[in-house]
Amino acid sequence: MTLWLGFTVAILFAIVRARPAGLLRFDPVDLLWGLCIGLGLRGLQGWWSGSASVSFPTAGALDGNLPGDWWLTVALPAGLLGPVIEEFLLRAVVLVALYQLLRPAVGALAAGLTGLLVSAGAFVLLHVAFGAMSLIDGVLLFTVGAVCSLTVLLTGRIWGAVLIHVVYNVSFLALVIVGTALK
Repeated sequence: MTLWLGFTVAILFAIVRARPAGLLRFDPVDLLWGLCIGLGLRGLQGWWSGSASVSFPTAGALDGNLPGDWWLTVALPAGLLGPVIEEFLLRAVVLVALYQLLRPAVGALAAGLTGLLVSAGAFVLLHVAFGAMSLIDGVLLFTVGAVCSLTVLLTGRIWGAVLIHVVYNVSFLALVIVGTALK
C-alpha cells in the first residue's frame, strides 16, 4: 500500500503538472480494446505456459472455499487497484513523458518505441520486485506492458490500456475462483 500511495502521489503530480490533451478522455471503443485484448493476452498466457496440462490455479484454501478476506486482500488490489495505478504510472507518466521528451530530437517513431520498451521493461521489473518469476512469465509480462503501451500510443488515451490490464488480471482471478471451487 505504501508503494501504491507513493505512485499515486507521483501520478497526480505529473497529471496536474502536464498531461497531453485527450489522455484522460474515455471512448466506448476502449471497452472493446480492453475486453478483447485483455482476454486475448490471457489466452496467450495460457498457451505459452502450457496450461492445458496443468490444473486451475487456486487460492490455497484447504476446504475448497476462498479465504474470507480474499476479496479485499487479493481480488480488489490485483483486479482493480494495481492495474489502474500501474497503468497510470507506467503509461500515463513514464511512456508519455519519454515520448514527449524524445519526439523533438528523434522523431515520433523512435520516441514511441523507446517509451514502449522502457515502460514495458519497468512493468516487468516492478513485478519481479515482488517475487521471482520464470523467463516465460517475464516475457509475457513484457508483452502485456508493450501491448498496453502500444494502445496508449495508438489511441492517445489511457483507458484502453487500463481496461486491458484489468481484464487480464480479473480473468486470472476468475480462474482462481473456479480452481478453488473445483478443489
